[in-house]
Amino acid sequence: MLHAARELFEYRTLLGHLVARDLKVRYKRSVLGIVWTMLNPLLMMIVFAIVFAQVFRFTMAGFTVYFLSAYLLWNFVAQTTSWSTACLLGYAPLIRKVYVPKSIFILATVLSGLVNLLVSLVPLAAIMLVIHHPLGWSLLFLPVSILLAALFAFGMSLLLASVCIEFNDVVQIYQALLLAWMYLTPIIYPISAVPAEFHWLFVVNPMYYLVEAFRQPIYGGVLPDAWTLGVSLVVALVTLVSGWWLFERRADRIAYLV
Repeated sequence: MLHAARELFEYRTLLGHLVARDLKVRYKRSVLGIVWTMLNPLLMMIVFAIVFAQVFRFTMAGFTVYFLSAYLLWNFVAQTTSWSTACLLGYAPLIRKVYVPKSIFILATVLSGLVNLLVSLVPLAAIMLVIHHPLGWSLLFLPVSILLAALFAFGMSLLLASVCIEFNDVVQIYQALLLAWMYLTPIIYPISAVPAEFHWLFVVNPMYYLVEAFRQPIYGGVLPDAWTLGVSLVVALVTLVSGWWLFERRADRIAYLV
C-alpha cells in the first residue's frame, strides 16, 4: 500500500487531468452543468419535505438543514462508489496501452465526487442563512468529517471496482442495495422515530456514524461525540485498507479483464 501510495503521488499530474476530465465529461451537453450538483439535493429535499409533512404528517424543526446535512454526504458516498463500478471500463483503452497505477482512476472518481460535494455545500450554507440557522465554530470541523467520508468512499470504491471487473452482476446488486442502505440510514428521519428494538440496525451501519459526524457540526452546532468520531475513524481506515489490499492483489489482472 505504501508503494501504491507513492506511485499515486508520482502520477499526481495525471490525477489532476483525470479529475478535470471526469468533471467535464459528466456535465458535457448539459445547459446547467455543475449547477445540477446544487439543484439535485434541493429537489430531493422538496420531495421528502412534501411527502413527510403532507402525507405522513411528520414535522421536524429545521427539517431542511437536518435533511441536507446528511443527504449531501450520503449522495457523495453513493455516487462515487457507484461510478467506481464502471470507471475502469471507461479507461480501458488507456489501461491496455500504457502502465499507470490502476487505483489512480478510482481516486480520480472519488476526488471529482468530492468537488461536487464541496459545490453542493453552497446552497446548504445559503439556506442556513435564509432560515437563520446558527453558523457556529463547529463548522470548522467539517474538513475532518469530509476526509473520513472520502477515505471510506475510496476504500469502498476500490473494493467494488476490483470485484465488478470480474463479476458485472455486482453492479446491479449494489444499485439495489444502495436504495435500502439509504432508508436504513437516518437521513430523512430522526432515530427517535424508530422503535428501540430496531436501533441495532444503526449500530452495524457504518454510514450512520459518518453521516452523524458530518451532521452534528451543521445541524446540532456541536462537535461529533467521541464514540461517533472514533467509530467513523475505524470504519474509514478498515474499509480503506481492506479495499486497497484487495484491489492491489488484482491490479495486475485488470489490463486483461477490461
